[in-house]
Order: sequence, then C-alpha cells, then structure tokens
Amino acid sequence: MTKHALAAAALGLAIALGSGSATAAEITALVSNAFKTSFPELAPLFEKASEHRLKIAFGSTDPLKVRIEKGETVDLAIIGDAAIDALIKQGKLVASTRVVVARSGLGVAVRKGAPKPDLSNTDAFKRAIVNAKSIGFNERGLTGIYLWGLFDRLGLTAAVKAKFKDGSGADLAGKGETEIGLTQASEVMLVPEADLAGRLPAEIQNFTVFPAAVGASAREPDAARALLKFLASPEALKVMRAKGLEPPA
Repeated sequence: MTKHALAAAALGLAIALGSGSATAAEITALVSNAFKTSFPELAPLFEKASEHRLKIAFGSTDPLKVRIEKGETVDLAIIGDAAIDALIKQGKLVASTRVVVARSGLGVAVRKGAPKPDLSNTDAFKRAIVNAKSIGFNERGLTGIYLWGLFDRLGLTAAVKAKFKDGSGADLAGKGETEIGLTQASEVMLVPEADLAGRLPAEIQNFTVFPAAVGASAREPDAARALLKFLASPEALKVMRAKGLEPPA
C-alpha cells in the first residue's frame, strides 16, 4: 500500500476500532509462519489505528500449540484449525472468539527467473509433474499427506517417487536443488530466491485454514478482539491476499 493509502486506511480503521482510548495495550500473539510476510504491513496499520502494540512470535503450528499447552500466556493464537480446536477443548482458548482469519492454498515454486510451468488445469499440472526433473515438498504434516493422496489419485505416485526430495518446497526450488517445489503459496514469498509459478488448479486445490482465538488467560482480551476485528477488514484482507493468502471461504 502507498503511504497515502496507508494513512487513509488507518484513519478509517481508527474509527472502526475505536482508538484514542487510554487503555492502549501490548497484545501477545503466537502466529503461524503463513502470516510472516503479511504482518510487517499489517502490524503498523493496526497499531496506528488502535494505539495497541503487537508482540508476535511466529512459528509452525505444532510447536506453537505445544507452547500454549505448556501454559504460556497468550492474548491471541493464529494457527492451524485442528490445533485451535484442540486448544479450545483443553480450555486454553475461548471458543466463542474462534474465527477463520485466512486460508492458504498450495502453490508451485520455481527458482527465481526460471520458466513457470502451465498450471491452468489438472492435465497441465500432471504434465508439469511428469516433465519436471526433480520435485520437492515436505512430506510430513497435512500438506504431504494431501499431496501423496493426490498423486495416487492422478496416477503419478511412481513418477514422483523417482525424483522426489523431502524438504521445504520453496527452499528446495529456490536453491536449485529441485526444479519445482510444492508448498503453501503464502510461504513461497518467504524465500527470496524462489518465485511462485502459480497455485494448483481449483479442482485439485487444497486449503489450509487458519483460525484465530483469544487466550483463555489473556491479559488483554479486549485488545485481542480488536485485532480480530481488524484482520477481517478490507484493508487487512487486501494485504494478506497480496502475500499469497486468501480470504475465508
């Protein structure tokens, strides 16, 4: 966003969020790496509009979930949906505050400047997989489980196994260790050496959903709710979309 647009958006959000209060707070949040490229733009916009301050720790869903399970006090968590739901059942997060912030689809990464394969439909995706000299993705976790199941349905399992390398799809493609990498589209932008060739076609796309919820022992629950309200605003959604995330369905 331009400085002028940022200022205008901040003014509108200040009215919506009710800034100017004497109760400015520091919000402690544990946030998925999927938002790591979005929050450098989102944080100053929210802070200017609300007068609150953000203290964010980024990480993968499972380690962040463990931190909360071990008793770490957080005002807000934004991680994978299964982890959020598990923490709600444990009484660590407040069920009534649960809201989906964004979702991330799978994308194809290539080394920066390399030709981008055609991903316009499922047949084109299959050709890209067959023609690639090497393919990388993290086979652990939900993404890997989904991809192996997808390759099985498409009859590509044997072809992929013959040239597969386990690891971060964006990192492997960015370093030139594989010709293409498969990963969350939002995570490709974390790797300067990689380009997002495109997202998987709609008919075979798989979305990871990222809800948020306020901590049951939050020190600043009202400020955390203000952040949730901000993240649902058109201004925030515009930033997240530009960074590879998509609005809730």
